Amino acid sequence: MAAAPLFLVLLAMPAGLPSYAQSPVKSIAATYTDVAPELDGQLDDFAWMTATEVVDFRVVSPNEGDEPSESSRFLITYGSDAIYVAAELHDREPDKITARILRQGDYSDGDDGIMLVLDPFNQERSGYAFYLTANAVRAQALFTNVVEENWSWDGIWHGATRLTDTGWVAEIAIPLRTLSFEPTNDTWGINFYRYIGRRAEEIGWVSHNRKVNPASSGKITGVRGLEQGLGLEFVPALVASETRDHVADTRDSALEPSLDISYKPTPALTATLTLNTDFTGTGADLRQVNLTRFDVFYPEQRSFFLQDMDIFEFGRIGAEDDGSIYDETGRPFFSRRIGLSPGGEIIDIDGGLKVTGRAGGFDYGFLGIRQDDFDGIAAQDLYAARLSKNVLEESAVGLITTYGDPWSDAGNRLLGIDFRYLNTRFASGATLEGAAWYQQTDTPGFDGDDAAFGVSLGAPNTEGWKGYVDYREIQANFNPAMGFVNQAGVRNLLFEGGYIWRPDSDWLRSVESGISGTRVETLAGDLDYEEVEFEVLELSNFTADELSGSVRRFRENLREPFEIFDGVTIPEGDYEWTQYCLELDTGQHRVVYLSSDLCGGDFYNGTLDSAGASLTWRPSKHFVLAGSYEVNDIALPYGAFTTRQATLQADVAFTSTWYWENLVQYDNVSDSIGINSIMRWVPQAGRELVLVYNHELLDDPLTSDSFEGTYSEVLLKFYYTFRY
Repeated sequence: MAAAPLFLVLLAMPAGLPSYAQSPVKSIAATYTDVAPELDGQLDDFAWMTATEVVDFRVVSPNEGDEPSESSRFLITYGSDAIYVAAELHDREPDKITARILRQGDYSDGDDGIMLVLDPFNQERSGYAFYLTANAVRAQALFTNVVEENWSWDGIWHGATRLTDTGWVAEIAIPLRTLSFEPTNDTWGINFYRYIGRRAEEIGWVSHNRKVNPASSGKITGVRGLEQGLGLEFVPALVASETRDHVADTRDSALEPSLDISYKPTPALTATLTLNTDFTGTGADLRQVNLTRFDVFYPEQRSFFLQDMDIFEFGRIGAEDDGSIYDETGRPFFSRRIGLSPGGEIIDIDGGLKVTGRAGGFDYGFLGIRQDDFDGIAAQDLYAARLSKNVLEESAVGLITTYGDPWSDAGNRLLGIDFRYLNTRFASGATLEGAAWYQQTDTPGFDGDDAAFGVSLGAPNTEGWKGYVDYREIQANFNPAMGFVNQAGVRNLLFEGGYIWRPDSDWLRSVESGISGTRVETLAGDLDYEEVEFEVLELSNFTADELSGSVRRFRENLREPFEIFDGVTIPEGDYEWTQYCLELDTGQHRVVYLSSDLCGGDFYNGTLDSAGASLTWRPSKHFVLAGSYEVNDIALPYGAFTTRQATLQADVAFTSTWYWENLVQYDNVSDSIGINSIMRWVPQAGRELVLVYNHELLDDPLTSDSFEGTYSEVLLKFYYTFRY
């Protein structure tokens, strides 16, 4: 089994990518402005008349290097305390510009937009992405593992747009207080990007392997005289809440202040103090019905932990994100272990300190948290620290350590070392990436067998052959109390290989076929779990519609009984089964778009038929209605059951600053309905008034034939950002 993935990685070496991907590094000179432009969608300010102009754009995708279907003109200038960017986006069919979203925080792959990529340290390893749609909806990201973006980061910046008879106009202002940078460095990495929704056409200034990121960017020189003021930021907040336990028939009211203070003694160093931390307004996790015996990984959404979170990434764990249940296992630090119980209940955080920075080719981060007591577990002091050093052209080597256990009174320590390799300019413009890492934990009561290590190598090409292989060993007593492991005492092998063909066609964008899989063995060499997926064919057109078919082969050796559903237990044994799947997704630029999948076949010693669909309707920029439904019909010799999961989303954007978000979720595994309703008033980035209503209802057949409320809460929060 191990030989095949290695062979696939060899096949994944470059396959004649466009010569444009190897072009010399582009560079522009910065211009300075004394007067900030007014963000009004009009490019008549003096600052734009003297700004640096960028017009030499090429297609990023589908056919990298081609002439774009529409012309674009970007302008960039800077003042002592901000970066300013404007864009004129010409469109021969302006009535077809996709601008269906008005609510800040909403997301779609369909709307027209632009993006600015900044690498202030000019290290080609980290940076920021600022995305602005045609309706001036902002999104921002931190780059992690150099080439992936985390769009949950919340940075303060401003944007304005205007639709015209010839296309649309955009203006962006990014305060320097939002960025970390080295003031003595006058050269930054920079890139400009445009997306045309109805054609799924990506346009960029610089790209490699159809990617736009800090490693695939140009340069801007002469960036001098930057200031961040005192570098102080105060974010006081006040939360009024009323909660009700419907079962015990009790109520509780509270008025709680909280405070976040950030201080930048230098623009490259940030210290953030949080007191009586509150995460009101964070969106609810989307539920997942879990038919495996492994833990489900939920990503972090809380803003305090997301700030500079890229510094704490380790060993490229989770970078592949191919849907395997083993993608994330082995993480030494996973911030969702803090402030949340094993059941997902909120644990109070009394305070915390985070220090992050970059200097002299080093990245460093420290996090200290005081977590309150819960469920008989004493209050905990929790720590994590990370240090890494840039090596080679785009690679890094680093250390990580954690101390404390958020979920028990037992002590826990972890120490890890990693090497992350990246070469985005491997032969013919392809990309080669890899990692090697080692960790060890120290937990009272555990002696030996407490290490974990891994190695990976991949070529994530977007044309021709692609592939990767990832091997990890998690010893039986490896216990990262502040990390994430879904199974210990095993060896994991993840692999992928395939071929992407981009035909010369007016309607067919790409054709892809390949194989991917996971094999898990015990440390004694016995099979534990195996999954192999043959992607027979995936077709994509020029309006972002996709159709794919696959065959999935599973094998699992249960060494103890597994209760898969209430009252249904699968006995220990060796099981093999095969499933056949079809998936259809339509482009999100449409008024109505669909995402669906259909699978059928064997399941353990029985059968499984599953179907899922998500339908979204955006009749105007002020309203979106989306619903999803997933059903698994399972028949086993040990019992038959059906799981159902449904969600309903209804969001209203009354104006560009006032929104109402509603999410209702149901599943028959927990037999509960969750209602999350949030009213937001966001007069400006960094200032927000939030009214939240949460309600949990449970279907208890012993007491009622209908759903009854178990818990509800109403919260009102206001916060205001002061910067000096």
